[in-house]
Amino acid sequence: MIITSYFPPEIGAASNRIYHLAQGLKEDYDVSVVTPLPNYPTGKIFKDYRGKASYKTEENGIKINRLWLYASVSKNKFLRLFAMLSYSFSLIWFFIWNKIPDKVIVQSPPLLVSFTCVCFLRSKKRKLILNVSDLWPSAGLELGALKENFSYKILKKLEAFNYKKANLILGQSNEILAHVKNITNKPELFLYRNFPEIEIPKLTERKSHNGNIKIVYAGLLGVAQGIHRLCRELDYESIEFHIYGSGAEEEAIKKLISSQNKAPLYFHGKVTRDELHKVLLDYDLTIIPLLNRIYGSVPSKIFEYAKLGLPMLYFGGGEGESIIEENKLGWVAKEGDYGHLNKVLKTITPEHLNADLKTAIQNTAIVQFDFKKQLEALKKVL
Repeated sequence: MIITSYFPPEIGAASNRIYHLAQGLKEDYDVSVVTPLPNYPTGKIFKDYRGKASYKTEENGIKINRLWLYASVSKNKFLRLFAMLSYSFSLIWFFIWNKIPDKVIVQSPPLLVSFTCVCFLRSKKRKLILNVSDLWPSAGLELGALKENFSYKILKKLEAFNYKKANLILGQSNEILAHVKNITNKPELFLYRNFPEIEIPKLTERKSHNGNIKIVYAGLLGVAQGIHRLCRELDYESIEFHIYGSGAEEEAIKKLISSQNKAPLYFHGKVTRDELHKVLLDYDLTIIPLLNRIYGSVPSKIFEYAKLGLPMLYFGGGEGESIIEENKLGWVAKEGDYGHLNKVLKTITPEHLNADLKTAIQNTAIVQFDFKKQLEALKKVL
């Protein structure tokens, strides 16, 4: 059983990661997924699921149990807390009335949800696996979403409790595993990157228009990504910037575009993941930004875009920089330094972004970011 707060049809790295994990494990296990009624990132239950207390289906051989929650993306911390508590209560009700398998993977964060699962599912007969994708609450502190107060101390205690009671911890980065090891030596640790399982496209030469480099960002338009500020800081002398996605900054980005008629800045809205993989092939370069460096975070876009053969400009610091540089996937700009970002952009020419570079990136991804190879290694420790 996989318990997660995010799952398709919701968009984003978290839902994609869990979906591929479930698909990969179903070859050897009877897999079920427990998740809320889809609501992310809008904070509203999706149209097809409204008015339902729960929703049970079987999709591609996986049993999916969608539970009720109070959906919200409000900045009001009490409403956000109530939203998490509502899902936790639904989980407890589900645990009471359903048989739970002897192996359970719990997605963390949200901490409160994972804490609920750890408390109610601990058993000598059951293997509890924590899939840690972010180091919450530390990441919240770095993002400015949390303050180092009493609530933060409580969250730190919940985090430590979860790690200590898990039998196995999957971390998406070496930084996450190092952080866990500093807290407890009890659980077994396994590096589980967010390698995607996607169709590898055939690459063709693309000629640049007017000598400008077509740069693309695709994904969530949230505070952590800082796309609104990026739009304001970029030097558009030899580039055009295209944006796909949705999120909290979407309206602000639209207003900025409408007020800057001359800037080659374009917003294309949200498209499906399959559509996105096709349109990304029309671009020269993608940018992967983080407004602030987040310890433990490695954007899964790195592995996905590499398989598409799309050169990257990484602007987020941390372990992601090392992955870009070691695997020669593109360029790196100093985190938070927009002057250096524009300086790096000026060194990149259309001649650099040729078919040979894209093929080399794709070939590296096929070897180094092999989902099936990683999954087989995971199965040995489950």
